[in-house]
Amino acid sequence: MTREDRDRTVLLCAPFAGAGPSFFHPWRALSAGRWRVVPVELPGRERRILETPYRNVAEAARNAVDDIVADLGEGARTVLFGHSLGAVLAYELVHLLSARDVSVDRLVVSGSPGPWTQRERRATGLPEEEFLARVEEFAGFRHEALDHPEMRELILPVLRADCEMHENYVPSTDEPVPVPICSIRGGSDGLVGAEQAQEWRKATTGGFSYAELPGDHMYLVDRAREVLDLIELECARER
Repeated sequence: MTREDRDRTVLLCAPFAGAGPSFFHPWRALSAGRWRVVPVELPGRERRILETPYRNVAEAARNAVDDIVADLGEGARTVLFGHSLGAVLAYELVHLLSARDVSVDRLVVSGSPGPWTQRERRATGLPEEEFLARVEEFAGFRHEALDHPEMRELILPVLRADCEMHENYVPSTDEPVPVPICSIRGGSDGLVGAEQAQEWRKATTGGFSYAELPGDHMYLVDRAREVLDLIELECARER
């Protein structure tokens, strides 16, 4: 790691259901040197595909935090970003990192109701085709890899585990985080309403801001540059 890398704030990105670290690799170029983009790597996908995926968010955070702290390096300043499942995973990580005196500047949550609100319509436990239809309904699109039997066999167990741990999520603590939170939502998101996205106000003792970008629940797939510009704007705010 170069000194320049050490001096840059880390943008730590937690994945949404079914996603792996590679989703955030294009963000490294798009960040244009503003941050060192570090994806959270969970078992069951990409380099860790042979490992059993987690079914509990708090457990996933606890077991990831050692590797994250090592990757951040001593004295690193950190901004956490998470979309949907990644939002609550990032929330748990803020608690854990703060307890280790890691400097967390801000939590940016996306496409997520507040951490105490559980989704009413669920995918967990449904038969395969119904499960995939429900996930497609939630996401607003169907990933083409799911139409290939070999890829589906690899992806489906992780997607099921991710949905289960998201839909069963209960915060590990009722204590709000001590860092500012920005909540972002796709303006036409049919899964998370504006009022739900603003529930994150109660999850922090710091400042709170709310923003919308054009698009549905998975708006960030096509709006990465706008997301990063918005995070930069938020980071310029006073704590």
